[in-house]
Amino acid sequence: MSAPRDEFAADAAVNPAVDPADLPQGDELTIGQERVLELISYVVVNLVSHPADVTVDILHRQDRDVYQVKVNPEDLGRVIGKGGQTARALRVLLTAVSARTDQRIGLDIVE
Repeated sequence: MSAPRDEFAADAAVNPAVDPADLPQGDELTIGQERVLELISYVVVNLVSHPADVTVDILHRQDRDVYQVKVNPEDLGRVIGKGGQTARALRVLLTAVSARTDQRIGLDIVE
């Protein structure tokens, strides 16, 4: 396994995964949402070949926050994994986070 990519730290400051202008007026990210966003971004950016194409959006559906991950079509298989194992592992991580923070979290992976 290779070491985490250093450019993630630089990308996060210059090109945030969620643009505050995209959020509905009055909505700001909570500390829990920011940490979940950082976790998902970190994992996905280090999985893919095109880290600059990774975006993570937060959608509010009913009583949960759904994190929508968009990647380059060439990297879709890497994020989903063989038989969905990688996507399932990401969802298990999010389940652990949601248990500690009392958040309801979902994950969607799209092209």
